[in-house]
Amino acid sequence: MNNMTVSFSPHIRDKITTNRIMIDVLIALFPAFIASVWIFGPRAALITCVCVISCVVFEWVYQKLLKKPVTVNDYSACVTGVLLAYNLPVGIPIWQAIFGCAIAIVLVKQLFGGIGKNFANPALTARVVMFLAFSTTMTTWVQLPDAVSAATPLMLMARGELESLPPLWNMIVGTRGGCLGETSSIALLIGGLYLLIRRVITWHAPVTFIATTFILSAIFGTAPMYHLFGGGLILGAFFMATDYPTTPQTNKGRIIFGIGCGIFTVIIRLYGNYPEGVSFAILFMNMLVPYINKFTLTKPLGGLKK
Repeated sequence: MNNMTVSFSPHIRDKITTNRIMIDVLIALFPAFIASVWIFGPRAALITCVCVISCVVFEWVYQKLLKKPVTVNDYSACVTGVLLAYNLPVGIPIWQAIFGCAIAIVLVKQLFGGIGKNFANPALTARVVMFLAFSTTMTTWVQLPDAVSAATPLMLMARGELESLPPLWNMIVGTRGGCLGETSSIALLIGGLYLLIRRVITWHAPVTFIATTFILSAIFGTAPMYHLFGGGLILGAFFMATDYPTTPQTNKGRIIFGIGCGIFTVIIRLYGNYPEGVSFAILFMNMLVPYINKFTLTKPLGGLKK
């Protein structure tokens, strides 16, 4: 008994690596990539490739300059690049997309210690900064290859133009205005299901996030199905509200996190000046994660009081 050691979790270890998790996330994001190219044309592929390459380069250069171990081979920078691209309109200038990558990788990820130590989701933070810095280009929705301006469904609902909403099937497939990776709900759901099957994520945060948004929009708003399939709800729920470092560590905490994201999303969508609230909702809940963890984590037994 004297040789027994009291220690904190994790007590059970697995062969799952960061590299494998990131590859699974990239695979899950691939259907949305195919859909974005089909909907918006070749420029969608260009924006995505630019963001991925820029994120990898920024991470490599930063780590080389500061003589830190280079971690670009874990593919986390690639995931950040894809997610940032999916949060941008297809007409965004290339230099602005590169600027967003610098914000995501250098300011949000690396300056806080690298992967696993960032306090907020890098791609979402970069999107919010870009929205504040480049509000015109970040809210100009163009559907290529015909270069037809297309307001997002959430913008139409905010204006009260419900008669101009696209058919619900268009919302599900993705032939509507919006950011590159958020329009095709069916492609995102396929990717989310893949992550659940692979046990990369759990259902708690995404399901409660989506359910809360749907229920509250049905109670207080209009067209709840359009709130469900419009904007970046599904993209945010499955791919950003499940980010390991910025979401709670317990299932109970993830449920609280998802409910909070849904509440703030609906409040911003219905009563804010900006028709989309997913990014702001997730970032706000990211800041509350330490308190949610403190409330929901079980206390270790057997340790000495200090």
